[in-house]
Amino acid sequence: METYAQPSSRAELESRRKSIMESIKETQQQLDATRSDKKASLTELRALQSKLAERQHLITNINQEIGTINNNIQLSANEIQQLREKLNVLKIRYAQSVRYSYMNRSSYNMLAFLFSASDFNAAMRRMRYLKKYRDYRKHQAEEIKAMNATIEQKIDILNMAKTQKNILRTAEEQQKLVIQKETNEKDKVVAALKGRESELSHEISDNQKSLRQLEKAISAAIKREIEIARKKAEEERKKEEERKRKEEEARIAAAKAAEEARKSQDVKVVTGSGVKSAIPGNPRYNPGANKYPSTSREEEVKVSAPAIEPSRPKATSYNLSLTPEVAALSNDFESNRGKLPWPVEKGFIAEGFGRQKHPVYNIETTNDGVEIQTNPNAAVRAVFEGTVTNIFYVPGMGQCVLVNHGRFFTVYSRLGNVSVGKGSKVNMKQTIGTVGPNDNGEYLIHFELWKVTGNDKSAPQDPSGWIAR
Repeated sequence: METYAQPSSRAELESRRKSIMESIKETQQQLDATRSDKKASLTELRALQSKLAERQHLITNINQEIGTINNNIQLSANEIQQLREKLNVLKIRYAQSVRYSYMNRSSYNMLAFLFSASDFNAAMRRMRYLKKYRDYRKHQAEEIKAMNATIEQKIDILNMAKTQKNILRTAEEQQKLVIQKETNEKDKVVAALKGRESELSHEISDNQKSLRQLEKAISAAIKREIEIARKKAEEERKKEEERKRKEEEARIAAAKAAEEARKSQDVKVVTGSGVKSAIPGNPRYNPGANKYPSTSREEEVKVSAPAIEPSRPKATSYNLSLTPEVAALSNDFESNRGKLPWPVEKGFIAEGFGRQKHPVYNIETTNDGVEIQTNPNAAVRAVFEGTVTNIFYVPGMGQCVLVNHGRFFTVYSRLGNVSVGKGSKVNMKQTIGTVGPNDNGEYLIHFELWKVTGNDKSAPQDPSGWIAR
């Protein structure tokens, strides 16, 4: 089942609504192509189910948009009410100013106000006051005018939001009618398929058998890659230990040679200077050995090899065997969870991951990947950069390509032809082949995603949680 993240704005909701409608359009095109065969098929049923699910998502999205518009309408109405209250206050103050000006409109009164000042400076201050008062009234009038314009603009936005809400309500009702129509179509297809129970049961059994064979082939291929990586890491470790051993042997040999040279130099010094009388009082006299010690040292320096570090344990973890570059690739792959491109440019998930209830019969099937229904001979693309480590054939699943992404492997099955070779480096969205038809003439790409766990075992992951919406 596909999930949708909660959008943060109406713009995102509108964008998602358009995306869902485009997806419905593409599914309809594939459904029309399927109906060229007059016999009802599971492909037609899956397309109808996909459309119904998308329309339900569309209605949910429309309701969320309407909810957002309702919130905006309420906020706009509150804002308009506040603006009108401010406008009333401005009008009252302006009216008071006008009344005051009217009562003091006489030129005589104004001149009397100016000439009654005690001095010239006071008269100038009174003149500036009158000017500011006149400017204040003018500013009041402009503020009232601007407030009226703002209120009118807010009202236009509010009316536009109400119109959009009505349009969405109409669209919702239309989608509900279409859902009812398509539900009736789906019921007719289900009724037709129930009349072919024996044929479809055999088809389901063969498909499950092919999926089990594919699972074994993938597990074996990944196990081989784990062994190859482990052996390679072990060889690198042995080479590193051998290099260090040779460096240590060379260091010890150099130290021994230096010691032999020192001993030879000490003998030459003693022989050249002669031996002094053997006087017991001489502190350098050794009666036990009847000789004097070396002139350079009092005892011989012994060169011993350093203790050898214990060998590191054998690399047993595939994850630890990865080179830094490949480990970084794994981390990049994992960081793109939910953002990986689809293995085909257009299509819809016809069958999900894990245990799935059959759309017609009361049975359950198991799927380690997803079935994506797409256009005839659609190009199959790598979802991330990696290396093609295996290409194999499984009856009922066609050509299969295994791509390594470090700790992750992606598998592309039901290919009609392959355009890459084993060992090829591929980039994100690079074409690796095309989808071929199955026995019923359907074009389905079977896509799987596996992860190597810490105990060097591999397990399939739900691809729908990794690829983008």
